Amino acid sequence: MKKITFFLGALFCANTLLVATGDSTDILVKKQLEYVDSVNKALKWQTDAVTLQGGAITLNISKKFKFLNAEQSHFVLHDIWGNPPRPDVIGMIFPAGGGPFTDSSFAFIVTYEEMGFVKDDDAEKIDYTEMMENIKKAEPEENKKRAEQGYPPIHAIGWAEKPYYDKTNKVLHWAKELKFGDEAQNTLNYEVRVLGRKGVLSLTAISTMSELPLVNANIDEVLKMPEFTAGNAYKDFNPGTDKVAEYTIGALVAGGILAKTGVLALIAKFFIAAWKFILLGIAAAWGFIKKLFKKKTPEEAAIPETISEPTAPSE
Repeated sequence: MKKITFFLGALFCANTLLVATGDSTDILVKKQLEYVDSVNKALKWQTDAVTLQGGAITLNISKKFKFLNAEQSHFVLHDIWGNPPRPDVIGMIFPAGGGPFTDSSFAFIVTYEEMGFVKDDDAEKIDYTEMMENIKKAEPEENKKRAEQGYPPIHAIGWAEKPYYDKTNKVLHWAKELKFGDEAQNTLNYEVRVLGRKGVLSLTAISTMSELPLVNANIDEVLKMPEFTAGNAYKDFNPGTDKVAEYTIGALVAGGILAKTGVLALIAKFFIAAWKFILLGIAAAWGFIKKLFKKKTPEEAAIPETISEPTAPSE
């Protein structure tokens, strides 16, 4: 939270500076819009069949969506949205008309964890109402850890969509409604897990609860996108040689409310909102923001303090 406090202070100081020096807000807004336009043009979107993890996974991206590879996803999450680095991210899926600066939208963050073969024997025996109660009971201890790390508490409001496991296609999905600190709007974490022979592919949609109808309207198409290729699918499991995961279906759903995606949701939400303030003419804070978050990537070096055209990662 200290960084957020400093950031807000920087915005206030920058606004004061603009008034004192008489700089034209219109010019600053134009520079920011040019920056947004240059980033949008630099990003290399992919559609149709996208291969991941050395060919072990295929994402069949329909025309309603578009995909960013791992390097460009890190650029969006870290350099644009200001999130901590996430080395486990292997891509992002956006609606065809969406992008890193689009308001009232959503994006699925794609990750993969080679945890082993996840047994699904318990899928039909889980009481998800009881599970949510247990998640809420664990909140005090989880939030104590968050406080020590400088983050506000997270409270599970309940299931936005109850967990459902498609045993035929080995796809699990659910959604949690979460409240971060004293945020006016609750956060939606919509989770999709695709089980494979050696691990789990995760697609996590992060948005506000107001976008739940939009996510629901698209979720069936998203669920059709991922598949493990021959030899890597769930049915290819070899009990004689393959590792069995410590997790079961129930453990995947319960997780910890301190999950990385939860922390990511808060910071991403804040920076999307903060970007709107910058577009109102507080561009003078840009240099301070970059130093504050210590962005030292090769991409950053190509973005001068005057906010001319940035260089996004290559495809």
